[in-house]
Amino acid sequence: MSEEHATDLLIVGAGPAGIAAAVAAHHGKQRITILDDNPHPGGQIWRGETQTPADAAAAKWFKRVRATNAQFINGARIFAQTEKGALLAEMADGETLSLRYQKLILATGARERFLPFPGWTLPNVFGAGGLQALVKGGLPIAGKRVVVAGTGPLLLAVAAYLKKRGAQVLLLAEQAPFSKLVGFGLQVLLSVSKAQQALELNWQLRGVRQEYDCWPVAVHAEAAHGAGKLERVTMRQGRRTFELACDYLACGFHLVPNVEMAALLGCALRAGCVAVDEFQQSSISGVFCAGESTGIGGVEVALIAGQIAGLAASNRHNDARRFFTARAQAQRFADALNRAFALRAELKQLPQADTLVCRCEDVSFAQLQQQPEWRAAKLHTRCGMGPCQGRICGPATEYLFGWQPTSVRPPAFPASIGSLAQVATSSSTSTSGE
Repeated sequence: MSEEHATDLLIVGAGPAGIAAAVAAHHGKQRITILDDNPHPGGQIWRGETQTPADAAAAKWFKRVRATNAQFINGARIFAQTEKGALLAEMADGETLSLRYQKLILATGARERFLPFPGWTLPNVFGAGGLQALVKGGLPIAGKRVVVAGTGPLLLAVAAYLKKRGAQVLLLAEQAPFSKLVGFGLQVLLSVSKAQQALELNWQLRGVRQEYDCWPVAVHAEAAHGAGKLERVTMRQGRRTFELACDYLACGFHLVPNVEMAALLGCALRAGCVAVDEFQQSSISGVFCAGESTGIGGVEVALIAGQIAGLAASNRHNDARRFFTARAQAQRFADALNRAFALRAELKQLPQADTLVCRCEDVSFAQLQQQPEWRAAKLHTRCGMGPCQGRICGPATEYLFGWQPTSVRPPAFPASIGSLAQVATSSSTSTSGE
């Protein structure tokens, strides 16, 4: 039998949006629960900031959320809905937690987009944020030669962090052309806080080689020396290519919204994001969504949208309206960011016929080229059927072929047989009680 937990407001995701939602929603005797699959709150952006936060914003928001009555449940991952207002989560110890709520706020964030190219599955090739998370978790990086490549402002933050931890950052390669980034830079200068952040990052990156119109096309390992591990990376810039010997490649092509939970509940999606109204409410009454899952916008948009969602979920709509102007201003900046770092067409030419696109099921680019759409690819090649459930290959095939995932079915995340059996038990109990 699963353990049961009842709450008035359930917030899924303990990153900036989820924490801001809890702070805004706190009033009276309303019970608030924040659930996250990580062992500590903070999400990807504030990972490791709970004890002695170096980020001033993180410190402020952690202090504010601790002053509320919000209860944190860490190390729990929701994998199924048994009925309206009831979810099942699997805990880190394998136990199942049954959650019942009156209102729900999804603040599930985003993940990195990976694009396949020859050798991208080699050991020591990581996502940019993934390598940063590993270093935060204790991976020794001092003295290691690192190439950081892909697109988006996350690359700068990752490169600065790795350099601070002693890594030898050989190259920071941005695929976007410099001409696009000039216009975005002017947007940054219009905000004092963002301009200050940009100056601080550039100061931290002094001495690091930075190139634009530059992206990785292949990584290589010499079996005789590298034992299958990354040894060098080939970069393209315009018509020329060059190679760099390195120990790690941190590579990410911006972010992809995490919409699986919302889709599982039946929330409407629009352009790959959760569709919400002005109060951050989804197409399902009582289910709100805030942060990157409604569109990639960064921390500022996430914090504002989280507060709107928290207030609206607490029926304080007039208070929520006070944030509408700030959200619109922050969203304009986010839109400019996404335009500046849009993926270039040349990246679609990176995979070769034998390049694996679906890493879980070993499906090559050539195999996928023979399929007309996502569902056919799943049926004929098992692409997207492995442990990641299409979280890696799905966004890649969306970019390469224009495919759209057709559905999300439980379990939304990998779960044990015991937990899946609990779904059947809960469903049976619900049916017999009707």
